[in-house]
Amino acid sequence: MQQFIKPPVEQRYRNELDMLIFADDGKKPDNWVLSPKMVRTFILGGEVDTKDGKEKITRKFYGNDALVERAIITLAGSRGLMLVGEPGTAKTMLSELLCAAISGVSTNTVQGTAGTTEDMIKYSWNYALLLSKGPCREALVPSPLLVGMEKGIIARFEEITRTPAEIQDSLISVMSDQILNIPELGDEGLVLARPGFNIIGTANTRDKGVNEMSGALKRRFNFETVEPVKDVRLEKEIIVKEAQDLAAAGHIDAPIDTDVAELLAVTYHELREGMTADGTVVAKPNAVMSTAEAVSVYFQTISHAWYLGSGRVDLNVLTQSLLGAVCKENKDDLDKLKSYFRVAVKEKSSREGGLWKEYLNTASLLR
Repeated sequence: MQQFIKPPVEQRYRNELDMLIFADDGKKPDNWVLSPKMVRTFILGGEVDTKDGKEKITRKFYGNDALVERAIITLAGSRGLMLVGEPGTAKTMLSELLCAAISGVSTNTVQGTAGTTEDMIKYSWNYALLLSKGPCREALVPSPLLVGMEKGIIARFEEITRTPAEIQDSLISVMSDQILNIPELGDEGLVLARPGFNIIGTANTRDKGVNEMSGALKRRFNFETVEPVKDVRLEKEIIVKEAQDLAAAGHIDAPIDTDVAELLAVTYHELREGMTADGTVVAKPNAVMSTAEAVSVYFQTISHAWYLGSGRVDLNVLTQSLLGAVCKENKDDLDKLKSYFRVAVKEKSSREGGLWKEYLNTASLLR
């Protein structure tokens, strides 16, 4: 079987999607692959009846279950869905899961950047055919919005606020009227959206003000804020699960040390919240202290153990990886990280010893 670094969600969870399709007897909006109930089960986990008995569906998104339900119902209607929040809160993952379960494809995507143009969203032309045959359907190159409208599937718009405002506003007429006009094709240039078409956008709250969305565009979306993980135990579970998946994909057979994963989860949680579990105030770094960053730090540590180390997690490497993650945006974050070790880690070392004492001994690497 051919392997990929990151297969699309619909390929990665093909077996689960097939089981859900087989078991699905719920009410479905037009052109949906799964009913809203089964979309919820696909994302939040559960059990389904199959020809071989009950089968477990894994939970894929850890967070607010009610938010997921609201997102599904939004997409069943005529309004777009906008997922906003801090970087690293799994907004993109949630949008991919929704698209895979509803439309069967998660790759119909626009990646918003400062260089995104209107033809990257709607359509462009094959200029060789355009010169030889003139404006015709054969010469048209559909972009994600047009693909979504014609096939009746969801189009994803990642990092929408990084796109120039005038490009963002090209969505307004499409979302209002569900029509896209291609003037070059004359009478044949009117594209009507099929049932199932919708748009999921994502935006980081840290990007607010980069290219602020217009009020008119905002009114076409239902906004849902994806919050960082608040439960340390859940954050540890996510770190362990994601690290295991990444290790398996990279054929890395290093053991997953759950105690170290918990230590890292506590570190990220307390730095993000600006307070330790016992109420001691600590300085918040300017850097993004997301669960996704914690997963990256932990996976980097076990990769080092596998390729360059003894095979076991080395706390010195963990602290160096943490340093690189935290202190990449603002030089003041180094002092804040040192302060965390002096205050929080030292206190935990005195109280709990063991792994926290080893962790404190790595503070000399913070320079």
